[in-house]
Amino acid sequence: MITRMYKLSPSDLTFLWSECPRCFYLKVVRNFRRPSSPFPSIFSRIDRMMKTYFQDKPSHELAPELPQGMVKMGDRWVKSQPILLPGHSPYFYLTGKFDCLVEFNEGSYGVVDFKTSEAKEEHVQFYSRQLHAYAYALENAEPGSLHLSPITRLGLLTVEPKLMDRIESDKIAYLGDVTWQECPLNYPDFKSFLGEVISTLELPEPPPSGQTCEYCAYRQSSRENDW
Repeated sequence: MITRMYKLSPSDLTFLWSECPRCFYLKVVRNFRRPSSPFPSIFSRIDRMMKTYFQDKPSHELAPELPQGMVKMGDRWVKSQPILLPGHSPYFYLTGKFDCLVEFNEGSYGVVDFKTSEAKEEHVQFYSRQLHAYAYALENAEPGSLHLSPITRLGLLTVEPKLMDRIESDKIAYLGDVTWQECPLNYPDFKSFLGEVISTLELPEPPPSGQTCEYCAYRQSSRENDW
């Protein structure tokens, strides 16, 4: 019988957990969420353009080293079956929406995340959690949810704007570098990370805040000044 069930978002496992385990705990366990932050709409438009451009393109458009296949199914939700890790009591599930999926001709699949930024080596490890969460949810899907297996490749496709060029009298195009970064598939390390997360969620009280968490600093300052 399942007594506790936590919902874990792939993006929260990447961004929120890294920034502040306390805010992560409060969101998942206490359903106390941070205020929403404004997100520039231009990045959402660029993201949609990238997905539209690569849809139904051959996999070598993403990276020449990828196996032959086609880019398919962008912006799809995934949800895993309930997960119980050895040595822990709460169940949890993974759910979120991936950017892009590649269907390889030999029958396997790859999960890709699009980024508009500078390609950095540290991004591979940082975004690996997010990509592994999507992959695990796809391979261990809740009945009725999107199920695909095996997932054999994970990666980041980064576009870094570098210059602009006028292509017509009233149109200017941004040009940039396109970089493929492979994320090694490693479920044992991912499950070890999830064990750390669940251990934190099992605490009776929230853990200390992250050193750079401005939300927690603001709340603490408000309490100290009785505002």
